[in-house]
Amino acid sequence: MMKYNVVSPSSSKLYRCLFFLPIFFIFFVASARRLEQVPEPSPTPAPVPQPSPKPAPAPKPKPSPGPAPTPAPTRARNTTFPAIFAFGDSIVDTGNNDYISTLVKANFPPYGMSFPHEVPTGRFCNGKIPADFIADFLGVKPTLPPYLKPGLTQEDLITGVSFASGGSGFDPLTPIVVSAIPMSNQLTYFQEYIEKVKGFVGKEKAEHIISKSLAIVIAGSDDLANTYYGTHAEELLYDIDAYTSYMASSAASFAMQLYESGARKIGFIGVSPIGCIPIQRTARGGLKRKCADEVNVAAQLFNTKLSRSLHSVAQTFKNATLVYIDVYALFAQMIQNPKEYGFDEIDKGCCGTGLVELGPLCNQFTSLLCSNVSSYMFWDSYHPTERAYRILTKKFIETDMSPFYDK
Repeated sequence: MMKYNVVSPSSSKLYRCLFFLPIFFIFFVASARRLEQVPEPSPTPAPVPQPSPKPAPAPKPKPSPGPAPTPAPTRARNTTFPAIFAFGDSIVDTGNNDYISTLVKANFPPYGMSFPHEVPTGRFCNGKIPADFIADFLGVKPTLPPYLKPGLTQEDLITGVSFASGGSGFDPLTPIVVSAIPMSNQLTYFQEYIEKVKGFVGKEKAEHIISKSLAIVIAGSDDLANTYYGTHAEELLYDIDAYTSYMASSAASFAMQLYESGARKIGFIGVSPIGCIPIQRTARGGLKRKCADEVNVAAQLFNTKLSRSLHSVAQTFKNATLVYIDVYALFAQMIQNPKEYGFDEIDKGCCGTGLVELGPLCNQFTSLLCSNVSSYMFWDSYHPTERAYRILTKKFIETDMSPFYDK
């Protein structure tokens, strides 16, 4: 029986210049390589429908203990999900961008300073990210490896991997601009992965693993923050209503292709209040660096359309669970009531000034670090800290997982 759950836009020209100079540098250098292809496995999946045009280095401080860590959900022996699969952008990219030609990387210090052994792994965070916490909290394994990492063992693969790529999105233009792995290629890698698992355990058991495993999709933030409001590449063609409809349609198409590939437990996590992330405050929040309301309204508009689109697709599925998961509300609550969650700083990142640094701009040679990363909600100007991710993921695991469990 199909189950579907819905878990419940001004600013200073000076700040815009400060923001867009480094961002345009990244985008324009990357655009010069647009013909350079992301590694292409085979076979190629059906394309996503295209839209109709519309009318001296400083020493690195160690983080202090800070607030007590949020307790993880009780980790029981996993009997429900053989594996975890992650698709989307930097929120769940555990290191795939390390192995492609792109400027969007995080495989250097201080990234990873809170990860086991203080190793930068390509995760856009000081430590673990949601893909890891989901796998850990559900009892599958402590961390989720990137699919493109060389030397993965049979056990690594069978228990799940991340196909996500920092800088990707539901709009095919989004990954092209920064040479990330498009969602369509992530799906192709997934199909390639399935063939590998069949070779390990046989066709019948492989299909069982795929159908019983959890597939999580997180994308859309880069489409809005970068492609639409950042480079304005799509703003010239679509108003925000048309663009969010296009994004939602592309997401629904991706859900259908996951289902056709054998996935039967699929969760799409919506976009957070990205108008409140530090870099958007810097670019669009004026001298007081307020949240960019226009961007937050766009995120909510997309989330509403994503929910509706997935609901429509869900009606065509048999013996599958397709769930839309809202994170906007909790994320907004954490920003509005930071002390309740143990955060002292919510409008800038821990790395550097915290106003614009991310990716290559957040590095051990040019960036000082905050003294207490645990008290910061954001690690760089775009991505939350490990502790913030833990809080968000814990809530998801505790309140939104029931539709996925076998009855």
